[in-house]
Amino acid sequence: MTYIASPFAIGIFIAFVLGVLGLSSYFAKKTQSSKGYYAAGGTIHWGVNGIAFAGDYLSAASFLGICGMIAFDGYDGFLYSIGYLAGWVVALFVVAEPLKRFGKYTFTDALNYKFGSRGIMLTAAISTLVVSVCYLIPQMVGAGDLVTPLLGLPHYMGVILVGAIVIFIVATAGMTSTTYVQFIKGGLLIVFSTILTISIFVNGINTPPDANYHKFQTINATVANDAVATIADPSYTVAGTFKNGAIMFAKLTRNGIASWWHVSNKDGGSVLKEALSMTKTADGKTLYNGEPKEAKKFFQVGHASKIIVDGKEVDKTGALGPFEYLATIERSEIVRFAKATVKDGADKVIIWRQNPTAGSEIMRPGLKFKVDKGADFMSRLNFISLMIALFFGTSALPHILIRYYTVPSPKDARKSTIVAISSIGFFYILTLFMGLGAMMTGVLDMESSNMSAPLLAKYFGITIFSCICAIAFATVLGTVSGLIVAASGAVAHDLMTGFLGIEMTDKGQVKAGKISAVVVGIIAIILGIICKGMNVSFLVGLAFAVAASANLPAITMMLFWKKTTSKGIAASIVVGMVTALGIILLSPSTFEGVYGLSKAAAPIPLDNPGIISIPLGYLTLIVVSLFTQKKTA
Repeated sequence: MTYIASPFAIGIFIAFVLGVLGLSSYFAKKTQSSKGYYAAGGTIHWGVNGIAFAGDYLSAASFLGICGMIAFDGYDGFLYSIGYLAGWVVALFVVAEPLKRFGKYTFTDALNYKFGSRGIMLTAAISTLVVSVCYLIPQMVGAGDLVTPLLGLPHYMGVILVGAIVIFIVATAGMTSTTYVQFIKGGLLIVFSTILTISIFVNGINTPPDANYHKFQTINATVANDAVATIADPSYTVAGTFKNGAIMFAKLTRNGIASWWHVSNKDGGSVLKEALSMTKTADGKTLYNGEPKEAKKFFQVGHASKIIVDGKEVDKTGALGPFEYLATIERSEIVRFAKATVKDGADKVIIWRQNPTAGSEIMRPGLKFKVDKGADFMSRLNFISLMIALFFGTSALPHILIRYYTVPSPKDARKSTIVAISSIGFFYILTLFMGLGAMMTGVLDMESSNMSAPLLAKYFGITIFSCICAIAFATVLGTVSGLIVAASGAVAHDLMTGFLGIEMTDKGQVKAGKISAVVVGIIAIILGIICKGMNVSFLVGLAFAVAASANLPAITMMLFWKKTTSKGIAASIVVGMVTALGIILLSPSTFEGVYGLSKAAAPIPLDNPGIISIPLGYLTLIVVSLFTQKKTA
């Protein structure tokens, strides 16, 4: 859809970014040692670290991706929240204290503390890099999505902007500035999400949408029932099968400029009405829906629907409490939009067909994950595999694990985890209401589910929209910073110093880490541009699967099985990582979303690899360890 940048929003965004850069510059003067760069000197208070955990973990996937999934698919999107939160139980009871006791700077340190193995150094470092890059992709995609409505810049500019800022943060002050950026944005994200949720309750549920949503300009073009749409003007290209009584939206192209069109029933046929378009006049000026830019004549697509209160249909409910809000949705009917792609010659046109859905279906699993009606063996297997990855992935994410090194003691590590669980759990409750709020107010961008929460904030005014977007952008900054610190540590500390045996001074390690941060940041920018349009929470789910497959068997067996050997750990990391990546690269979702091919062409019907790759990692470790017992002795 088309967005107009707000000067007020731009001002808040710039102030936020300047504050982050100033914070990094301040801490840069205090970060001279490798311990200061990679672990903030181990001096962070457990309370600050707990909120920083939340700031690190509540990434673009949590705020943008989950809210978007709930807005489009109801309760199924909330299952991601449940999985993300449940994973912290494993982190609290299994890895928090041991990791602090055994590690120094990186995840590899803890894994290799009693082996001193170059094999573990190599494989664990590669695993850290792979998982970090997989996790970086959705963060960069989310950054690009945010910058479009906030600054009016194209997606790729947003990706480049966040990459440049994060590279500056990490290359100057490392973990210290990263920690405080995460602490500030984590706190602000929870506060403003609470404000947004309260606004939803006060507003209640209204239908039909605001009058502005109906101001479409009719053009001279009609299509018969079940016919392919055509327009007399040859400069337009459009196609789509429109059925009687349906309301849909089609994306058209005229002279290379994309437009949105609203399709509504009229006199037994369908009429195309202009919803969002840009046209250029003879003097080179751009008109937006036939008006100057200052007129702000832009409209959302989608709307709330039939609302049932006490058995009667109403236009609005007034203020509702949290439980009343959920109960009203369950009784009502919501208009969702089913996506379809049709061809017009060599061009593809995307349409969204109106899809009325009972509220009871919105509030139960099944719209996205087929586990009940319409389910088959593979859909159920996919769902179970996803939940396994989300549950076990948290305690295997390198950028989360290294945060335990920033506190003074194992006891502080455990206390900071408890603070993180409380903060993250509260936020995930808010995502349910923010996602449903976006669905019921009809503020959806059909091209990007990731924009649901920011557009919901815009519904309540430019001030909260500006703050939410700036904080969401800072959310991306904080998470990406942590990921790049983890990746740079893997290169400089694990690979260069540990595996290759390159002798470096303390300052040399810091310099190597900063150079690594720049290289990883550039790679993340490129991949973020390539993966434009994919839901960020879905992408993070895949990163969780890779982390759990590669790292979890090594961590848990090293802690709890005395027969574990260094070769067993190294082998399990390689097998788990390669298997997970292989399944992802050959999956239906990757074939469609990345390669642009049909899902049916994918050689592996499974989207989520965890149910195969995680057990395979454990099996590999056990078998190899048993076969290498004598050599170890």
